[in-house]
Amino acid sequence: MKVIEHLSRAKETLISFEIIPPKRGGDIHSLLKVVDDIARYNPPFIDITSHAAEVSYEETPQGIKRKIKRKRPGTLGICALIQNKYNIDAVPHVLCHGFTREETEDFLIDLQYLGIENVLAIRGENSGYQKPIIAGRSVNHYAVDLVKQINDMNAGKYLEEDLVDARPSNFCIGVASYPEKHIAAPNLEFDIRNLKNKINAGADYAVTQMFYDNRFYFDFVEKCRQAGIDIPIIPGLKIITSKRQLTSIPSAFHISLPTELTDRILEAKNDAEVLEIGIDWAYHQVQELLEHKIPAIHFYIMQNSSPIKHLMEKLGL
Repeated sequence: MKVIEHLSRAKETLISFEIIPPKRGGDIHSLLKVVDDIARYNPPFIDITSHAAEVSYEETPQGIKRKIKRKRPGTLGICALIQNKYNIDAVPHVLCHGFTREETEDFLIDLQYLGIENVLAIRGENSGYQKPIIAGRSVNHYAVDLVKQINDMNAGKYLEEDLVDARPSNFCIGVASYPEKHIAAPNLEFDIRNLKNKINAGADYAVTQMFYDNRFYFDFVEKCRQAGIDIPIIPGLKIITSKRQLTSIPSAFHISLPTELTDRILEAKNDAEVLEIGIDWAYHQVQELLEHKIPAIHFYIMQNSSPIKHLMEKLGL
C-alpha cells in the first residue's frame, strides 16, 4: 500500500521508522533483530536509507592511494526482506548523488518488479566522490529532478523514448523537508519554495529532518500551508543517546538543540542518564504532536532499537 493511502485511512497517528543497511560484510541478522523489535508496533512502513560510493585516501609505501567504495550496499535486498517477510511496506531512499539517471531507472524497475510502491527521493549527501559520467549517461542534480524522473516513469515515460508498450510505474513519491531549512538554502522561505517545486514535480508527501523543538515543526507546517502546500508533512524524530551527539547531530544534520535539553544532558553523569533524558524529551515531543493530531510520526532509529523500545513503553504503545 502507498504511504499516502496509509495516511488517509488511518484513524489515529501512525508510527513509522527509518533504518540503515549494515556496513559491507556486516551481519544482516543484527538488522533483522532491529526489524523484529519495531515490527511489534505495527508500523505501516519502514524507510531504508541508500548510500552512494565514497572516496577515501590511504597512505602506502608507494604513496597515497585513492579508494572508492560503497560502505553500505544492500538497500534493495533489505526492502525485499521487509516487504515479503514482515508484510510491512518498504520505502527505499533513492538518491541523486552518486547515481546516473540510467542506474536510477534500473533501480526503480527492480523495485517495481518486487511490488514496492513507495520511494523517498532525496539529493543525498556529498560523499566526496563524483562518478565520471560517460557518453550517453546523465545525472539528476537536485531532488526535484529525481522526482520528475520518477513521475515520468509513473506516466510511462522512460529514458529510452522509443520503447514500445512501456508500462507506467506506480510509485508514491516522498521527499525531504527541513523545518530549520536546508543548509544550502539562504532562508526558510526559499527552502519552502524548493519543497513546493518538488510537489509540483510529483511529490506526494514529505518527511521532515529531525528537530528537538516542536515549534520549528508547527511553524514550518503553517508556513507551508500559507504557501499553498497541502501534502502530508510527517515529523521526523531521533532520540539522543549520548553526550557526543550534542555536537555530532548539529554538525551532521545542521539543526539546533534547545538550551534546556543541552543543559540537562551536560549535567548527566553517564550515558544511561543521557538516554533517560533523551527518551523523556522525545516522550514530551510525541505527546504534543499527538495532541495536534499529526498524521504520523517518523523515528530515525538507524540500527539501534533499544531507545525506541523504552520510548514506546513509556508512551504505552
